[in-house]
Amino acid sequence: MPNRLIHETSPYLRQHAHNPVDWYPWGEEAFRRAKEEDKPILLSIGYSACHWCHVMERESFQDPEIARIMNENFINVKVDREERPDIDAIYMQAVQAMTGSGGWPLTVFLTPDGEPFFGGTYFPPQDRHGLPGFPKVLLAVAEAYRSRRQEVRQQAAQMATYIRRVMALRSPPDLLSPQVLDEAFRGLKAQYDAQFGGLGSAPKFPQVMAWEFLLRYHLRTGHPEALEMVTRTLRAMASGGIYDHLGGGFHRYSVDRLWLVPHFEKMLYDNALLASLYLHAFQVTGHEGWAQVVRSTLDYLLREMRHPQGAFYSSQDADSEGQEGRFYTWTYQEVMEALGPQLGKAFAIGYGLTPEGNFEGRNVLCLARSVEDVAQEMGLEPSVVGGMLEEARARLFALRERRPKPDRDEKVLTGWNGLALAALSEASCVLKEPRYREAAVDCARFLLSHLVCDGQLMHSYKDGQAKVPAYLEDYACLVHGLLLLHEATFDVGWLREAVALARQMISMFWEPQEGVFYDTGPLHHPPIARPREVLDGATPSGSSMATYVLLRLSAVMGEEELRNIAVQALRGMRELMVRAPAMAGHWLCALDLSLADVQEVAVVGHRHDPRTQALMDVLHSHFQPHRVVVGMSPEEAGTGIPLLEGKTALGGMPTAYVCRNFVCREPVTTPQDLARQLSQP
Repeated sequence: MPNRLIHETSPYLRQHAHNPVDWYPWGEEAFRRAKEEDKPILLSIGYSACHWCHVMERESFQDPEIARIMNENFINVKVDREERPDIDAIYMQAVQAMTGSGGWPLTVFLTPDGEPFFGGTYFPPQDRHGLPGFPKVLLAVAEAYRSRRQEVRQQAAQMATYIRRVMALRSPPDLLSPQVLDEAFRGLKAQYDAQFGGLGSAPKFPQVMAWEFLLRYHLRTGHPEALEMVTRTLRAMASGGIYDHLGGGFHRYSVDRLWLVPHFEKMLYDNALLASLYLHAFQVTGHEGWAQVVRSTLDYLLREMRHPQGAFYSSQDADSEGQEGRFYTWTYQEVMEALGPQLGKAFAIGYGLTPEGNFEGRNVLCLARSVEDVAQEMGLEPSVVGGMLEEARARLFALRERRPKPDRDEKVLTGWNGLALAALSEASCVLKEPRYREAAVDCARFLLSHLVCDGQLMHSYKDGQAKVPAYLEDYACLVHGLLLLHEATFDVGWLREAVALARQMISMFWEPQEGVFYDTGPLHHPPIARPREVLDGATPSGSSMATYVLLRLSAVMGEEELRNIAVQALRGMRELMVRAPAMAGHWLCALDLSLADVQEVAVVGHRHDPRTQALMDVLHSHFQPHRVVVGMSPEEAGTGIPLLEGKTALGGMPTAYVCRNFVCREPVTTPQDLARQLSQP
């Protein structure tokens, strides 16, 4: 007999629909019943690709006896953190304060008013590895709620007060200078793993925004060490097991310092952000290997993660056939049987395969040896070995495609799709891949048609339903993607949509008296406190992305007010950028942009005209994060975009206008003249 979650669209919630637990989705019904029956709420938060969420579901939520204890003593509420990041942010803050750490699955016990009084993460079904068994925890909490009610209420009230204070916290509005960037660089350098790349030791996350900042810092200062930190890390990730060498794309993080054994889930946001990072590294270095990583990552998204109508799904599971990493790993024997002795030997040497394996008796593929090393060991020419390895990868990929695939969370999330939209749009320009531009257009059309209801942007879509009003992150990331899509297409409609969404974003999430963005707006009703996440983690925080896109839009629209809001938001983050640069990478990118002499470039011409393309090739030949580019066809007039007003095509030729603070140089029509103007101070 299914429980209430059977009526939800979230794949994560529906995975629990046949548990014997009497689950409720988050909502008034659960809290009303908790008050009527005077029971505490057991709140369990996770997401579809979370390995340990699946483990706890199998071990505890499917167990009839544990379910009986839960049902008798608690009102049980399940939340998909990707669908309700506001709820997750509040209660994660509580558990971190209570225990010193957090993660998923998140297990929190609340009063009927939603105030947390006890919590943790994963609990095993019996005492194990120093963790108390879940039944023991349940009975102890239930007994405390019955017999020590005053103590529980006091603890809950104190925790609620703490959360409200944390969510409203900000630094003094300090003045900003390039010195902040210098201090942040030194802070990242102190955490850098000079041997294997990345920050810190195991586990290692991609930390994309930190490397984006260091690319910008290298451009600003010419500091060679900043670039070396980025390129060593990118080489290590692209060679390691965190990268899927057969199918493209990246897993979520590495459990070891070497980037060898990953947590095998694949997330849309990781792959969108990493595609953009490798693209920028390609522009800086010209290293063709980085361009190939971009192509394989975006091709993975188009092949495996695309909704039939153009948007992108959220994630793929770590598990398949009941085992973590089963889809992606190989036994030595499987490979040799598939490839034969000669091809198998070359592949085993190149990709580090052994009979013993490097992961639970199986092998995670990694680039263990160069083509030249394999050729030398086998007594063959490198060109021959290169062809052999390419054939081996193709054969193994075809064989892997026959395996049962990991489950896919088919929610469409607006913010994460905005990141994918940005990556596809920019890659279409830099790599001259029209299919990426076409995919970006399809994605944007889907978002603006299926995730806008009665003029209101929504957060999540599945099974024909758009759910939950959009958060700050959704607005900011979608504006970011639309700005880059306009650059890729010259369709002024995308630019107008970006401007309209940005204005809506300010009205809903910006608090001018406090000088901060909040993650929720007037259409949300979060419990306890209005959440405000400022740390740049696996994705840019909504606040840092909002700040970044307003700086770019201020250069397009010539509106000082947009820039003033962004600078005000930045000033409150100075202490974070200096003290914790690894958690403020996108803030640092925004600060770098705010301190830069921004180039404004307007191009008038048909986007598909080879002459227009020649001008755009000049603009995309190098990484220039301090430049904004807008364009339109010669026939267009009255765009409403100040940077495009009064611009015409000279003599019918595609024409570029290079401007600073809306003061433009003489228009140019040749790539050579454009390159000359761009290089002039």
